[in-house]
Amino acid sequence: MDSGKLLGEFLRARRELTTPAQVGLLDVGFRRTPGLRREEVAMLAGVSTDYYVRLEQGRERHPSGQVLDALTQALDLGIEAEAHLYELAQPRPRRRGTADGMEQVSPDLLRMMHGWSYTPALVCNRWLDVLARNPPVAILHDGLEHTDNLLRLIFLDPRAREYYRDWEQIARAQVAYLRSVAGADLNDPDLIELVGELSSQSADFRRIWARHDVGIPSKNRLLRHHVIGELDLTCEAFSVASAPGQQLLAFQAEPGSPSAHALTRLDRLAGMTTP
Repeated sequence: MDSGKLLGEFLRARRELTTPAQVGLLDVGFRRTPGLRREEVAMLAGVSTDYYVRLEQGRERHPSGQVLDALTQALDLGIEAEAHLYELAQPRPRRRGTADGMEQVSPDLLRMMHGWSYTPALVCNRWLDVLARNPPVAILHDGLEHTDNLLRLIFLDPRAREYYRDWEQIARAQVAYLRSVAGADLNDPDLIELVGELSSQSADFRRIWARHDVGIPSKNRLLRHHVIGELDLTCEAFSVASAPGQQLLAFQAEPGSPSAHALTRLDRLAGMTTP
């Protein structure tokens, strides 16, 4: 998909999600959608309506930094969304062999993960494919399907809404993360395959993907395990320096909390299933 079309789709999605009240405008007259009109965005950004329409239609592909700054203000974009806007408007070629193709997890990292008895941990790539997991995560995911990819788990697993107590929030956050790491690189074959599969099988994914949200997921993970019950965990994400594009996700509970005690039960369950 070309960058001009991506930029236009992003601007339209954010415009339709931005209310007049957010940017200090009176809500006057009938609106087909709750969001801003094109002429309102153009006025707020200090550009002509015709120019803004060309941006949304992908016919204007090279807005200046001044225009991008003005659009950031007009659409009330946050830090992540502003960075995404610049990425779409001024895409940089990615270096193949760095963020892509790093599927092997270092033996040292695997050894460290497997030494964490009370800390569920996994390694994933930028498309959220799970490359490795330790025994506590395997027990956390027991009974779930599609555990090879966190987005497939969220959108395609029939038990996902029971497993994630805040399903809507985690679903939106992970899709926003996917858009953030993809940037303007939506022609990656693995990403095309993943988005195509999720779009064809999940109406919820289509709905959330169409919002063009970008951002980093919250650290909070509110889970419900079919054996040990509810867990309130914190997820810490660490970039793997030796493998660009890989992330180590480690899940912890507040010391002394019911969730911390529940994690010790996870360790015992993991020990029972280990030959």
